Amino acid sequence: MMRRLETLGLGLRARGATAATSRRMLSTEPLPTAPVFEKSMPSLATGTFDWRDPLKLSASLTDEELAMYQTSRDFAQRELLPGVVNATRAGTFDRGIMNAFGQMGLLGLTVPSEYGGAGAGYVSYGLCARAIEQVDSGYRSAMSVQSSLVMHPISLFGTEEQKQRWLPQLASGAKVGCFGLTEPNHGSDPSGMETKAAWDGYTGEWVLSGSKTWITNSPIADLALVWARADADNGAVRGFLIDRAAVDRVQPGAFATPAIEGKLSLKASITGSIFLDGVRVPRCAMLPYARGLGGPFACLNSARYGISWGAMGAAEACVEIARGYTLERKQFGAPLAAQQLIQKKLADAVTEIGLGLHAALAVGRAKERHDFSPEMISLVKRNSCGKALEIARNCRDMLGGNGIQDEYHIMRHSTNLETVNTYEGTHDVHALILGKAITGENAFVSGAAYRR
Repeated sequence: MMRRLETLGLGLRARGATAATSRRMLSTEPLPTAPVFEKSMPSLATGTFDWRDPLKLSASLTDEELAMYQTSRDFAQRELLPGVVNATRAGTFDRGIMNAFGQMGLLGLTVPSEYGGAGAGYVSYGLCARAIEQVDSGYRSAMSVQSSLVMHPISLFGTEEQKQRWLPQLASGAKVGCFGLTEPNHGSDPSGMETKAAWDGYTGEWVLSGSKTWITNSPIADLALVWARADADNGAVRGFLIDRAAVDRVQPGAFATPAIEGKLSLKASITGSIFLDGVRVPRCAMLPYARGLGGPFACLNSARYGISWGAMGAAEACVEIARGYTLERKQFGAPLAAQQLIQKKLADAVTEIGLGLHAALAVGRAKERHDFSPEMISLVKRNSCGKALEIARNCRDMLGGNGIQDEYHIMRHSTNLETVNTYEGTHDVHALILGKAITGENAFVSGAAYRR
């Protein structure tokens, strides 16, 4: 019965449709016009994605900045990359690299040109650090210590005589400098500094005693900027320029800088200690315009800023190597790069590099405007180092067993970044710097909240 009703209903609907069609055919009214479709709007996305420059950093740089980056990158790839594997295997640093840096104008980039520097901006300095660290973090360390931790404080806190005497020689690479702040018992907390500078009123000299450790370039340094507590200034921290040759002439053995052996990271960089056994320096050896920990912290802020660019450079190198490898390497009948897991890792890496470089650029522009805070530098140093280390580890993983071979470079970058993530303020210490700025509470002293 139901089937007969449904059949009847279909027949009535069909007859109704036929009648409606017939009426339209007999009607004198015009038929409805066909719809008109407007031409679609052009896409606003007119660019092509470049995985090497995912957020178009280059568009935010001046022609001069781009030229400096390209020149320093070409130099690093041509002069530094070919020898870095053997240097790492041997654990040696070629002193001639400092001369090469000087010839390229890479030492003291932000120092005024009248003292031998390039007089460049902070973004240019960061871009050059990025280019050098694409080869090795140790080479960037050697460059940034000379520039940010030795030349920068002399330029900022030194007398005209000190600037004229030291800066041109340091800029050319003829002299190598080192920065002595960290001590065996005081790493993250330099306020506990034990190195002393005693004033000898009879000779008009400062007498320095104490030790420093983990000092980049100290075994080959001609000049050491050592921070010590000055007894004649109520124990205030002051900076002293120690001329190795001058000390060795009159006090052989008083100033010693042995290399630290057994490093598993930054093996292409030279690191040592400083031992001061009553080292005598003249009155004019003290930097007159740096008093307290603000002096060394100003130097560290400059170096930490450079690291925020450099660490991203190491990450870029790892991604480029991993991308090339996974495109060529076939497993299960297809390139590794066709696997979802590989693409996710590469996407994550390229994302973090793009964001990290733009964050470093923002801080660089702020420094050039003289409108920055130390916490901004802590933020980008911490972010770049932590993200670069994670990227290097993931890129190493993409190469499988081959990832641990030094000829592929990634494992070397990974072990180097373990150190970069640690020195000049550990990842956790920079978190505490930011935490204090966010909350107003000091969490550096364990249990401080419970002693109130």
